[in-house]
Amino acid sequence: MKPVEIYTSPICGYCHAAKRLLNQKGVEYSEVDIFAHPDRKPEMIQRANGRRTVPQIFIGDTHVGGCDDLYELEQDGKLDPLLADQ
Repeated sequence: MKPVEIYTSPICGYCHAAKRLLNQKGVEYSEVDIFAHPDRKPEMIQRANGRRTVPQIFIGDTHVGGCDDLYELEQDGKLDPLLADQ
């Protein structure tokens, strides 16, 4: 499985929903809490092509986007292939 990284905030409902989907799928991910580590927010913005909101989700080298984008991939049957090591 490709590495998954998610930038979050503890007060973000969308972050919790995105992590819930990843957990339901058994996906291990590394989490960067930008509330606890505000120095990492510029890194997130740069990696996410200027997007400033959380969550920002990365699967391997692919910027997925936010929670709605993640759920859309799941709904379209594209999330599992993206996660796969291929």
